[in-house]
Amino acid sequence: MFRHLLVPLDGSRLAETALPAVVALAAREGVTVSLLHVVEEEAPKRVHGERHVANEAEAAAYLDELRQWLAQASVTADVRVEVSPGDVAARIGREAAALGADLIVLCTHGGRGVRGLLFGRVAQQVLARGSTPVFLLPPSHEGREAHFACRRVLVPLDGTPPSEAVLPAAADLARAFAAALVLESVIPTVATIRGVRGATARLLPNMGAAVLDEEAGDAAGYLRGVVARLAADGVPAEGVVERGEPVHVLADAAQRHGADVFALATHARAGVSALWEGSIAARLLEGSRRPMLLVRISRPGAGPDT
Repeated sequence: MFRHLLVPLDGSRLAETALPAVVALAAREGVTVSLLHVVEEEAPKRVHGERHVANEAEAAAYLDELRQWLAQASVTADVRVEVSPGDVAARIGREAAALGADLIVLCTHGGRGVRGLLFGRVAQQVLARGSTPVFLLPPSHEGREAHFACRRVLVPLDGTPPSEAVLPAAADLARAFAAALVLESVIPTVATIRGVRGATARLLPNMGAAVLDEEAGDAAGYLRGVVARLAADGVPAEGVVERGEPVHVLADAAQRHGADVFALATHARAGVSALWEGSIAARLLEGSRRPMLLVRISRPGAGPDT
C-alpha cells in the first residue's frame, strides 16, 4: 500500500485538483502526506492565468492553509518549502527520495498543448530523475472540491517484463479503492503495424495476418497468467486482447470498460525527448482526461537521469 504521499503544489487552484485523490488515498491508517512547494528564482506571480506562489513566506502560509483544510478531512499533513535555483522537477525528485515517498501526486495544467508541455517538463523529469511513481490528475477549475473516483484501472501490457513494472503500484491503487484492474494487450492489425515489420506484413498480408493472430493468442495466454498472479494477491483483474493502433484502442477501451485511471510503465527519458514524442504515455495524456499512474522502467546499468 502507499504509505507516504508527496504532493507538489504551486499555489494555483488547478494544482489543487490533486487534493481529492490525496484525501481518498490518505483515508487509510498510517498514510503520511507531505505538501511541497519549490520556490523558484524570480518566480512569476501568475502561470497560465493562475496564481503562483513566489516566495518562501507566501509558500509557507499557503501550504499551512491547505494543511488545515486537509485536517478537516481527517488527513494529517506536514509542510515543506524548498528553494531551487534551477530545476524544480529535479528538486521534487530529490525530495521524494529523501522522504522515502512511494507516490508523487500532482496535477497537470491548462489545455491540451499546455498539459503536454508540463507533462514533459515536470512529470517526465520527476520520473526520469528517480524511481518514485507519479500519479497525474487532469486539471479542474473546481480545484480541491473536484470529484475523484477510482473503480477500474486500465493497465496496458505488452507481454514483456518492463511493461509489468507498473503492476505493483497499480495493485496498490486497486487495493486502496477496492477497484479492479483491466489488463489490456493491443495487437496490431496488418493495416496498423509499423516499421519494417509492417512493410513486410503488408507485402505478404496473409502471412502477416496469421502471425498477428498467433500473437493475439499468445497475449491472451499471457494475460491469463498475470490475472491469476494478481488474484492470488487478492487483486481482482481481467485480461483483454484487442486489435488496432494502441493509443486509439486504449482510449476506446477505457471508455467501454468504465476505467477511471490509466496505469502504465514508461522509460521516461529526459533531454530533447522531453515530450516523449510518439510514446503511448504522452499520447494518452494529450488525448485523455483520465488520471494516469506512471511508473518508470529502469534499464540495467542506467543512471538516474537516463
